[in-house]
Amino acid sequence: MRTLHTRRMKLALIAGGCVLAALPVTPVVAQADLPAQPAQSSRRVTINPYVEANQTLSADLNGGDVLTYTSLAAGVDAAVQTQRISGQVSYRYEHRFGWGDRLGDDDIHSGLARVDARVTPNLTLEAAGIATRSRSDIRGAAPGVLVGNVSNVSQIYSVYAGPSFTSNAGPVTLNANYRLGYTKVDTPTFGDAGLGGQRLDYYDDSIGNTVTASASVRPGAIAPFGLTVSGAYDRETASQLKQRYEGYYGRGDILQPISPYVALTAGVGYEKIETSQKDPVVDATGTPVLDRDGRFVTNEASPRRVAYRTDGIYYDAGVVWRPNRRTSVEGHVGRRYGSLSYTGTATYQASDSVGLAVNVYDGVQTFGRQLRTGIGNLPTSFLSGNQQGFGQQFNGCVFGSTGAQPGGCLNDVFQSISTASYRARGIDGVISATRGRSTWGAGIGYANRKLYAPRLAPGLVVAGLDDESYYGQLFYTRRLTPVSGVNADLFVNYYDSGVDDITGDTGVWSYGGTGTYFHNFGRLGTTASLGLYSFKVGDLDSDWSAQALIGARYQF
Repeated sequence: MRTLHTRRMKLALIAGGCVLAALPVTPVVAQADLPAQPAQSSRRVTINPYVEANQTLSADLNGGDVLTYTSLAAGVDAAVQTQRISGQVSYRYEHRFGWGDRLGDDDIHSGLARVDARVTPNLTLEAAGIATRSRSDIRGAAPGVLVGNVSNVSQIYSVYAGPSFTSNAGPVTLNANYRLGYTKVDTPTFGDAGLGGQRLDYYDDSIGNTVTASASVRPGAIAPFGLTVSGAYDRETASQLKQRYEGYYGRGDILQPISPYVALTAGVGYEKIETSQKDPVVDATGTPVLDRDGRFVTNEASPRRVAYRTDGIYYDAGVVWRPNRRTSVEGHVGRRYGSLSYTGTATYQASDSVGLAVNVYDGVQTFGRQLRTGIGNLPTSFLSGNQQGFGQQFNGCVFGSTGAQPGGCLNDVFQSISTASYRARGIDGVISATRGRSTWGAGIGYANRKLYAPRLAPGLVVAGLDDESYYGQLFYTRRLTPVSGVNADLFVNYYDSGVDDITGDTGVWSYGGTGTYFHNFGRLGTTASLGLYSFKVGDLDSDWSAQALIGARYQF
């Protein structure tokens, strides 16, 4: 027979999840639903800077060019795990020297950082950042192995930081946090005949501010049910066409346990969201005027036009199931944004080295906001691809190094870089596992976006556009000896822009794989990699390419 103390512990765990579910800005946060793990008693800090030289060959298997280039790189992999700080940074700068006129020199930045620092028992600082390259336009090529002359790709940078505060006032738990974020996207590369269609605008940069606060009482503290009241303010301004996202939120949730493992929850809230922008300058034919970077020139005299607006009540109900410390499942269904809305999470930690996370999401987003939310949900300890010859680009699934943090996928936001606001709905699932000398991870998901733009704005063609993508990724690495091993990565993506009249062909397939063998001689490491990649636009023939790389890295 279970004791009353055990039952109260389980109810407290359920109440903690209710606080997170009540926040209106981020529908679900998979990792936070797990009970806190015991603090690590050992202190571990590692910093590994390196320099690297590679020779790469890329061959177009459809009878096109064979390109060769040399690259020099410098980077650092660092990690810290203490009782107060948990985080990891993996960054790499690479300069490519093209051979001949068919491939120019190029600078590439790739990196990911996630850090949580507990300053006091009540105050935590959180920061994250990413540098990667990803698909720009919703049409045309969807490059997977980013070597050689790749089209339709932009360099992306995004960072955020801010404090989180928690405290207790009698039976009431108080939470508050603030996040300041910045996102920057370089002008994309093109040169792909498959793009076609009308010109879309290019994302430039944005600054976002988010403030959230909540007060909650766990079940049994003053009543049989738990109660949470929360609110938030969110504002992002983007330089392209002076676009703006602004949202106000307020919400109340009630949680009623019906057993030691199951609780029912329901909530009602008020929100006011508005996205808006100014018109581009157009010429006599109605074509938008571009600046020297290829972006639309803003018409400063134009009125501010509303792309999306909602102002009213929303509600949902759901169930929380937590049978033990390793398993958590939560699901909600309600009415929001004028239709049915589904959100939820599921996490399962089979052991310290095996974990699973599933996330169902629905929200009105911008590219910058969704990207910063995505990197914020990634683990503070992740697999950096340190021994992968073609490099980890961090533009797909990122796998965690422990069962408590299995990882997450960024494919939903990187299906293309949209300047417009949109409603984002979808599901992601990630599993990671370590068994002896082998580590593997898998990610799969579906993403749908309904894009918003002022219907009367001249030169814009995305109003009402509804695009979607399906994606899957499989990663495997194995240590053959203490100084050698192999890595493999397989991926497949399908994109559908959804509107024939501006894109021509709507469906784009992208799939491929890479394999690497590495051998270390002390501080000097060597790699040999092979890759195969293909993409297919609509009814056109598939474009195939093969890649090969040999390289050497010296680690200080």
